[in-house]
Amino acid sequence: MSSPRRFPVPTRRFPPRWIIPPSQSRSKQWWDRRAAVGILILGLVIFGTLFAPWLSPYDPLAVDPPRQFEGPSLGHPFGTDLFGRDVFSRMLYGGRISLATGLVAVTIACIPGLVLGLTAGYFGAKVDGVIMRLMDMMLAFPGILLALTIVAMLGPGLANVMLAVGVAAIAGYARLVRGNVLVVRKSLFIRAARSIGASDGRIIGRHILPNILGSVVVFATADVAWAILVASSLSFLGLGVQSPTPEWGAMISEGRGYLYQAPWITIGPGLALMFTILAINLLGDSLRDTLDPRLSN
Repeated sequence: MSSPRRFPVPTRRFPPRWIIPPSQSRSKQWWDRRAAVGILILGLVIFGTLFAPWLSPYDPLAVDPPRQFEGPSLGHPFGTDLFGRDVFSRMLYGGRISLATGLVAVTIACIPGLVLGLTAGYFGAKVDGVIMRLMDMMLAFPGILLALTIVAMLGPGLANVMLAVGVAAIAGYARLVRGNVLVVRKSLFIRAARSIGASDGRIIGRHILPNILGSVVVFATADVAWAILVASSLSFLGLGVQSPTPEWGAMISEGRGYLYQAPWITIGPGLALMFTILAINLLGDSLRDTLDPRLSN
């Protein structure tokens, strides 16, 4: 009697543990290409603005009429403007104001938006209805239009621009936080905390807030770029920083009348604004892919 025929058992070969599929490594690894490029560009911008007194070859407010409209050279890398002021020195000092405006405006928007979103999402019912209807009214206006209206009411100035841009962005944070709170509130650990008698303040501060901070940080990082752009737009329109204080939007506005005669007056601050916003957006995209668990696969 012949022995039964033996079929080969298929064996599954697993890749070595140290090999990570490219599709997963791109989403899980922090130091990816976008983050590297964003950090490099943003680091150069921050370095230039922090050490502007040592890097700038001239006083940004010094007027030298005989040297007006000089083209780029070794002495003036980005040329001079209509008053003979060094454009490169003004770009370095202007970056201080633009970056500070973006950070302060996001802080003004984030704190009230976080409080309103937590309150509306956790307590719900009438509180949620009142807060969200107010946020809907704010969202009915484009952000830059709302900021423009607030600045027109308060008057031009750097402080008013920061406040206006921050107030215009509150509704976005409130809706984002409310949506995340509605999801986390239904979790089992929230029910367990209630069952042992935890207070509402403890549940919000110890259990809900840490679970939603990741999305808030990602949103705030990308929102800094929007705040810088809106603040520069208001300065371009003459409602923000006033001359002779250097600021990227105001510098672009000063050079718009001399685009054919001296385009470098506008090109310098325009490139600084473009690369700064690009770097922040790249960093925000990388943070989103890292902190969002839905994008981990």
